Amino acid sequence: MSIFQILLVGAGGFFGAISRFFVSQYINKRVSASIPIGTLFINLLGSFLLGLLIGMGVGEYSFLLIGTGFMGAFTTFSTFKLEGIQLHLSNKKKEFFIYQLITYAGGILLAFIGILLGPYLT
Repeated sequence: MSIFQILLVGAGGFFGAISRFFVSQYINKRVSASIPIGTLFINLLGSFLLGLLIGMGVGEYSFLLIGTGFMGAFTTFSTFKLEGIQLHLSNKKKEFFIYQLITYAGGILLAFIGILLGPYLT
């Protein structure tokens, strides 16, 4: 691994984390829902975009910058897990299961759709 590769991942991660913060804040201020809609939107969007990058067959450096760096910091598994636990501990069992189902099933489906659409965008 070269220093250039590390810088690509770091730069992508910097902008991905900032984007996640702003997008999540924007959505959470405008949409009231019983599940954490900001994190859900971000993780579903990230799944689709990552699938799209794979489907497009972007080069190594582009994937390090956008796929690993940006998308790795934009999407958030830890926040998803924390919010799921908070729903569970608050006895919001229905919301907990809906959030889990939409995130996992929707993420897989959207990544697959992105992979299928990717070749048409190159």
